[in-house]
Amino acid sequence: MRAMRVRPVIVCAFVLVIGAPAAAQAATPGACEQITAACEAAGFVRGGAGAGNGLLIDCIEPIMQRAAQPRRASQALPQVSPEVLAACGAQNPEFGQAQASPPRAGAQKALAKQPPPASAAQALSTPESTAIGGRPNIVFVLTDDLAWNLVQYMPHVLAMQKAGVTFGNYFVTDSLCCPSRSSIFTGRYPHDTGVFRNTGKDGGYLVFRDRGHESATFATWLSAAGYRTAMLGKYLNGYLPAKHPPAPGWTSWAVAGNGYPEFNYNLNQDGRVVRYGDKPADYLTDVLSGLAVRFIKQAAGSPFMIEIATFAPHAPYTPAPRDAGALPGQRAPRTPAFDVAPDADAPKWLFAHPALSAADMDRIDTDFRKRAQSVLAVDRMIGELQAAVAAIGQENNTYFVFSSDNGYHMGEHRLMPGKMTAFDTDIRVPLIVTGPGVPAGVTIDEIAENVDLCPTFAELGGARIAANVDGRSLAPLLHGEPVAQWRTAALVEHRGPHDDPTDPDAPAVRSGNPTTYEALRAPTSLYVEYVDGEREYHDLIADPHELRNTFSSLTAEQKTSLRAKLEAVKNCHDAKSCQAAESSGVATRR
Repeated sequence: MRAMRVRPVIVCAFVLVIGAPAAAQAATPGACEQITAACEAAGFVRGGAGAGNGLLIDCIEPIMQRAAQPRRASQALPQVSPEVLAACGAQNPEFGQAQASPPRAGAQKALAKQPPPASAAQALSTPESTAIGGRPNIVFVLTDDLAWNLVQYMPHVLAMQKAGVTFGNYFVTDSLCCPSRSSIFTGRYPHDTGVFRNTGKDGGYLVFRDRGHESATFATWLSAAGYRTAMLGKYLNGYLPAKHPPAPGWTSWAVAGNGYPEFNYNLNQDGRVVRYGDKPADYLTDVLSGLAVRFIKQAAGSPFMIEIATFAPHAPYTPAPRDAGALPGQRAPRTPAFDVAPDADAPKWLFAHPALSAADMDRIDTDFRKRAQSVLAVDRMIGELQAAVAAIGQENNTYFVFSSDNGYHMGEHRLMPGKMTAFDTDIRVPLIVTGPGVPAGVTIDEIAENVDLCPTFAELGGARIAANVDGRSLAPLLHGEPVAQWRTAALVEHRGPHDDPTDPDAPAVRSGNPTTYEALRAPTSLYVEYVDGEREYHDLIADPHELRNTFSSLTAEQKTSLRAKLEAVKNCHDAKSCQAAESSGVATRR
């Protein structure tokens, strides 16, 4: 595993401890004991982590990892020489990890290598670092604009599919960043969050915050239940690291604003703005990986939930410098929908698109190759997170969840790269889960949606689930338990067209910019109602690539049934009413 790329908040100059010559100290058998003694002399005590002067968490661990102290630390780190650090690491490679107890000053070298007795571990624990009933950990990796066609370039994700469960029919409430993420955090549809766009009066971070949603997320519930929580990477569109504070419910916070270029960005790290530049070590996905690994190791001994929300592979599709030459010659997939003219009954926003030119296809291929290159770092990060969890002995007690906030089309239906349509390229995204009790190599066909993640995380962590949550927990499906009356369709709610040039998701020319619509995605059909009165229906058995709008061929009974179903779901406002609306059937073709 490569070294963590963590930008320290506190920079320490390491010099000799106790004033002995460097060579003598490096040869001293009790180098780890010297570090312990130095921390104790500086005022750090066993069991003092809650007060910010804990011997292990606030002093020894940051010294050994050459990292910043936790923000709660109330004492300054003592100065320790690199020679002593190296000698201690050679004597005891596990020294300074949260699951290991530090040796008492003056203890013998052999004793320093022994695992701590239960009483010592208990003395070091605090309410925020004590495991509660062996509850599982959750590692949630949320990518930005990652479509299913990129998973093939991610070997760790492919391995997750073999080791766990894949949701084959998982959809987002809107193929747009902020509405989708708002649904993930709260478990509520856009018609209940009020977040329909990335900016403006009905979108963005400020709308989410001002409507009180930050106080009712899976983070606040898990935190109240005793979990340590971390939010790293992308939060919500409009969040400004230098202006806005960390959100409630998060123990640790490292969130960027404009992190799309992957370089030259600010991170709000627990309330302090840290600037990153353009060096390879500043590549954002790698920085997030380092911060996440550190959080996992510091959380050893307590249940934790961490969300790592990458900006990759969002435009401008910046790969890590090491991956810039990867996948030479890779082209975008030429599916049956690629560069296909809309049929005569296509909605107006789609109908007039011209055929793709050779230059269009070259651009699409270049962009696809860069997107594929950019997810290589995300996949590498997943491997590093898995290794970190294994290093603290929690590989069998940790759920790994991989997903995306929305999909992305690239040439399908003659559209230039973009999202926001109701086609599967945009609304159907990966959801892959491994963890305790999750069977290996299983694909689940039940309709799942991003409103389900919030109640799922809460149930897995034993936290309360608010009654106004629209989604339902996927935990029974994850564990192979029977579920009665599961939903028969996913609701998609989109407001458009979008015309704010400051929006990082502002549609480019010919990329698709639908007017407002609501849609139902059932296992074998897609039904869309546009605000201008147009209707769209695709029979996915006969038309899996959504090329022909056959709404006009439906019977009056079928049309009435679809409209009634959509009306019921888009007006549900809690788990009970949403489950009732979603599980009702619709008239089918005779």
